[in-house]
Amino acid sequence: MRRHVQSLVPAAGGLASSAAIRIFDRLMRGYEGAVALRLWNGSLHMPAPASAAFTLVVREPSVLRRLVFERSPLLLADGYFQGLLDFEGDVYRAASLKTHFERLSLTWRDKVALLRDALQLPANPVVGTERACDPASRSASHFAHRHSKDSDRAAISCHYDVSNDFYGLWLDDERVYSCGYFTRADQGLDEAQRNKLELVCRKLRLAPGDRLLDIGCGWGALVRWAARHHGVTAHGITLSREQLAYARQRIRDEGLEDRVTVELRDYRDLRGEVTYDKVASIGMFEHVGLANLPAYLAAVHRVLRPGGLFLNHGITHDEEGWNDTVASRFINRYVFPDGELDCVSNILLGMERARFEILDVEALRPHYAMTLRHWVRRLEARSDAAIREVGDTAYRVWRLYMAACALEFEAGGTGIYQILASKPDHGRWAVPLTRRDIYARASGQ
Repeated sequence: MRRHVQSLVPAAGGLASSAAIRIFDRLMRGYEGAVALRLWNGSLHMPAPASAAFTLVVREPSVLRRLVFERSPLLLADGYFQGLLDFEGDVYRAASLKTHFERLSLTWRDKVALLRDALQLPANPVVGTERACDPASRSASHFAHRHSKDSDRAAISCHYDVSNDFYGLWLDDERVYSCGYFTRADQGLDEAQRNKLELVCRKLRLAPGDRLLDIGCGWGALVRWAARHHGVTAHGITLSREQLAYARQRIRDEGLEDRVTVELRDYRDLRGEVTYDKVASIGMFEHVGLANLPAYLAAVHRVLRPGGLFLNHGITHDEEGWNDTVASRFINRYVFPDGELDCVSNILLGMERARFEILDVEALRPHYAMTLRHWVRRLEARSDAAIREVGDTAYRVWRLYMAACALEFEAGGTGIYQILASKPDHGRWAVPLTRRDIYARASGQ
């Protein structure tokens, strides 16, 4: 059924405005919901009688022309990051345009009409249009999934060294940049992240005197929590200089210098053998690269004592391997250079091949969707401060990226798992017979 629309086009709109509206109508055909369009000259194209879920703002007509020829959701993202496109309203409905354009099917008549209208739009941006340059996009062109030590350090820096204060605007008080653990739907982010830290510690069965290694320790939340609440001696490694500086300051502020240390170190450079009783890796193996997973797991196996526990927590997706898709190109181009995901069964197989015994697997997919919605809400609430800290482009990248990820987790295309494993010790069972001890007391106590 053809959508009924109401156009409010100023007299100065001209042929380009009319062509843009026709392009918009054809490209949005079949979209579930109503979307308004505001053009560069102020003309407004409103759906009728339904109210719009959001308004797409086209500040530069050449973007629509490119969309006709390529019809890639990445063009929408790129235009938004550069300020050539914008949207007003629900960010999640705007992010759902990715799915719409992936499924868009046009007849040959539609294609001919679109090409005819596209030729009425300029091919290049208007002189004087400001084109912001996204630092992640610029840097991503230098990455090719080689995963050398230098390239991994640069890739981590590209994402995590944006600004500690920027992350502090929307992360929780402990500064955890991975999914929370919600025991009820209305739980706040700070409590959910404390729950998750405690859950990790309980799964590892941490006890006073244990030596804990956190690979990819981020801002130091887990090592500090484990030392404060479970009496362990904890060591964290990271490739981010910004995270390292913050973690060391928090360790000093909390008086944990005698029990907690962090350093700038690649997992491939871990010293010694049979050095730790427990190892955690939270949101790290996504950065390792699929070809390097055996080396990563071998490093963990080497430093873990027999009978020791290893918690491997990370994001997966519903396909084998890191294939060339819109989602993978988006993530590698704008957000995580050199990040790679795989399905959980392959991660488990890799751990078994590395001579780990799998003890427990827990899926946390809805928890990450909820966490991302909290992060987006907090980021939007502090948008002015975020833009002052990192600029408009970086703010747009993180806002759209996290909203799109929330939708992916909710749809089931992306998952997240906590995998608990042990280094075999002559057949000895490394954990209690049941999970009862994990939930014996309220989380976070």
